[in-house]
Amino acid sequence: MLVDSHAHLDMSPFTCDLGEVLERARGAQITHILSIGTDLASSHEAISLSERYAEVFAAVGFHPHDAAKMEEADLKEMARLCRHPRVVAIGEIGLDYYRNLSPRAAQMEAFRRQLDLAAELGLPVIVHSREAATDTTSVLSEWASRTPGVRGVLHCFSGDLAAARRYIDLGFFISIAGPVTYPRSGRLAEVARNIELDRMLVETDCPFLTPAPLRGQRNEPAFITHTVEKIAQLRDTTPEAVARQTARNAAALFGLPDRKLCPASARGTS
Repeated sequence: MLVDSHAHLDMSPFTCDLGEVLERARGAQITHILSIGTDLASSHEAISLSERYAEVFAAVGFHPHDAAKMEEADLKEMARLCRHPRVVAIGEIGLDYYRNLSPRAAQMEAFRRQLDLAAELGLPVIVHSREAATDTTSVLSEWASRTPGVRGVLHCFSGDLAAARRYIDLGFFISIAGPVTYPRSGRLAEVARNIELDRMLVETDCPFLTPAPLRGQRNEPAFITHTVEKIAQLRDTTPEAVARQTARNAAALFGLPDRKLCPASARGTS
């Protein structure tokens, strides 16, 4: 059993062969995949995919790159979408000061508004943070202090061990992606080696961040096995132990139903 806690199955690299991609995911024993929204259109598409494929679940949200586009009506539509039974989180949301595709003030406003929506609806959040650790920590610390019981995950974590522990202390999970397999992954490898396994998720962030030894190819959910194998190597344990515990963690955080791999006759249904 494996859970890919962060994928973008609606994106154009999957347009022609998504069925085959999901068949390979089943072959890799992946039972659940979260398809993540980055704006209103992709959030709608994530839900549509979750209705078509039994292993796909949806998250809805405005990525910091698109934060400046978010209007009050969009937030109300997000609230409506969140009541869909296949929506398990709000995300991805957060701050990105590396590309700064939306003004920082707009990013902060969108981040806070979506966190408030998550608290109102009792949904976990999927947080993007790039070159914005100080502000991300500040916002999440304040939010966590007034929203007991509602938490989430720092997706595709790229910080150091001290930062990971701060988020864990706030009640968040840390998600490890393909970069842990890269030659210059020292800081991330330290995180993967040392944080508690019961606070870890794994993800592909596909079609991005393809793990070694497949870099240069489009990433897809089946490739998460390389990330799991690397984490197991770092922790001196088995890939099965990493897969099992991270799947339990994802199921607990997102309220994922217990499900077995679908027989051929049931595939492609919700």
